[in-house]
Amino acid sequence: MRYFDISEFDSPDEPGSGQYMDDEFLEMLDNARHMAGIPFIINSGYRTKAHNREVGGKSNSAHLDGFAADIRATTSRERMWIVASLLEAGFNRIGIGKTFIHVDNDPHKPEECLWHYY
Repeated sequence: MRYFDISEFDSPDEPGSGQYMDDEFLEMLDNARHMAGIPFIINSGYRTKAHNREVGGKSNSAHLDGFAADIRATTSRERMWIVASLLEAGFNRIGIGKTFIHVDNDPHKPEECLWHYY
């Protein structure tokens, strides 16, 4: 990867767990970061079941299988650049929050969708 270190995707309760991230997901995300031209700060990547419960994640969260990341985005401009680059990179599952953008390519959730958390 050009823009990320695998440790950025570690679940906070399991150092080294970023290794469980899906390779295709990481390649697409790295490409999106390149296109965006702005840093992507990873708030959440891989999650253990315990950490997912702790943060209120869904029981079938794509984070549990390494198919998702939450990217910090605190301004409208950041959200626009991040979402545009994710779409251009081929992602079709994007959630927009006030302080982050969720993206995943979970093969068990093939529907294209865009949602918001607020």
